Amino acid sequence: MRIGVIKEIKANEHRVALVPSGVDALVKAGHTVYIETNAGVGSGIYDEDYKKVGAKILSTPQEVVDTADMIVKVKEPLASEYDLFRENQLLFTYLHLAAEPHLTEALVKNKVSAIAYETIQDNLGHLPLLQPMSEVAGRMSVQIGAQFLEKHYGGAGVLLGGVPGIAPGKVVIVGGGIVGLNAAKMAVGMGADVTIMDISLDRLRYIDDIFAGRVKTLISNSYNVARLAKTADLLIGAVLIPGAKAPHIVTEDMVKEMKKGSVIVDVAIDQGGSIETIDRVTTHDNPVFEKHGVLHYSVANIPGAVARSSTFALTNATLPYVLKLAAKGLDAVKECGALAKGVNVLHGKVTCKSVADSLELEYTPLEEALNLDKVSI
Repeated sequence: MRIGVIKEIKANEHRVALVPSGVDALVKAGHTVYIETNAGVGSGIYDEDYKKVGAKILSTPQEVVDTADMIVKVKEPLASEYDLFRENQLLFTYLHLAAEPHLTEALVKNKVSAIAYETIQDNLGHLPLLQPMSEVAGRMSVQIGAQFLEKHYGGAGVLLGGVPGIAPGKVVIVGGGIVGLNAAKMAVGMGADVTIMDISLDRLRYIDDIFAGRVKTLISNSYNVARLAKTADLLIGAVLIPGAKAPHIVTEDMVKEMKKGSVIVDVAIDQGGSIETIDRVTTHDNPVFEKHGVLHYSVANIPGAVARSSTFALTNATLPYVLKLAAKGLDAVKECGALAKGVNVLHGKVTCKSVADSLELEYTPLEEALNLDKVSI
């Protein structure tokens, strides 16, 4: 198969979809890899590094896309890229379509075979391609919050870890999944007063066990969220419903009651956001805005700020699936239940129910779109 990698164009997005070791594995498996020139520079990977392992360097994204059977990316295509992709071409990347109606429309119109990293799910219910970036984003959310709590950034001037004689800052994490767990690790390491909220008692029991009492746990409901938000110096939105638009857990009324100079970091913004007052996606260049005296951080590609670490963490997880798709194309989807759950759009049909429900579009079961009697998913 001919595999293509194009340079990411989202603002301040420096990750790249393949590293040289991945190219090496694909070339040794008999495939041809085309890389847009300078696609890896932001992650410290240069054209010569790719050439040494057999990649072919092309000058423009159009050349890459016109040549390749499958395009591997990091972030969802932007509007200027919608018409690059052609019918039956495989697109393998983060898509977050539940918050992207125009991209969904374009993929359906162009009949692209679109497989989303974030909805690939194994037999245990884990999201193996979302996990590494959730780990990065969760850890970074606390670093980011600590920075913007500094007075010269507009925050209240609170040191999360405190010092002897001064109480530590309060960190409230709404959602106890991978993002929330990793945020808690960083916040505890800084010495903050940390509370995690989740709707699952089993998840809270697990968190209580692994942190051995260093993290408080509280069931997530509107009453408790409102009560804890009032006390928070840093509130982290870490809610995820796989494939679906994130619900607004923190309402505007709750934000109005938060302390002046406190900070909200919404890691769920690429799925629509879990904080009602966040009505825009920000960028690394201009990452925060103030509303009701609270700083809001809503950058949709948080891991892009630590591109080298993120690129290698992501490609460690994606490469086995890239190799499956390269070897068998859509037949890999028929044979691999995890990949099957990643298919969001196929042959002009929306095949992910969460996306269809979020965007109020017609849902077509994958086996129907593939014209199979049965797909093991």
